This record gives sequence, C-alpha cells and structure tokens, in this order.
Amino acid sequence: MDNSTVLVGSICRQPEHSESPAGIPHTVLVLEHRSNQMEAGLNRQAYVRIQVVLTGTALTQHTRQLTLGNMVKVSGFLNRHQSRSGQAKLVLHAQQIEHIS
Repeated sequence: MDNSTVLVGSICRQPEHSESPAGIPHTVLVLEHRSNQMEAGLNRQAYVRIQVVLTGTALTQHTRQLTLGNMVKVSGFLNRHQSRSGQAKLVLHAQQIEHIS
C-alpha cells in the first residue's frame, strides 16, 4: 500500500539550501496549493501553504534550478515538526519532486 501524499502547487518562498553537520544537503521550500474540490456534492475552494523538506543529494541537486513561482508536483510523506519555541506544524518530506512549469 502506497501512503504517499501528492501535492501540486507553486513555490511561494525562495528555496533555502543548507547542509547538516553530517554533510547531508537539505532544501526547504514553501508550496502554495489552490484548487476546486467537490465535497458533499458542493464545489469548495481548497487552499494550503505547506513547508516542503527535501533531503539528500539526488533531491537537492534537482531543486537548484527551482525559483519563486515555479509550479511543482511533490510526493512524499507528512510529518509533524516542532520549532524551538514549541510550536508544531505539518511538513511534507519530499521523496520525489517534478518541475511542471
């Protein structure tokens, strides 16, 4: 059973590239998704902004050409992150990313 989450949207914040103390490359971007969905027979506007984390050389090399406004399709898994201040947020950990525009 595949439990991947797939989201299509535009990059709404410039991607941030960093490296862990162990030398593992990371890219963090914020994805904005807008769509119309059917719910209980009614049309509903869906909107979300979510932080996307890409880890490892293969994924982060692919993100070097991505910039603000690019449309991407991301698949991965959702996880809870807690900030230093103790605030929790939902984050999408990408396992695959595709530039679609």
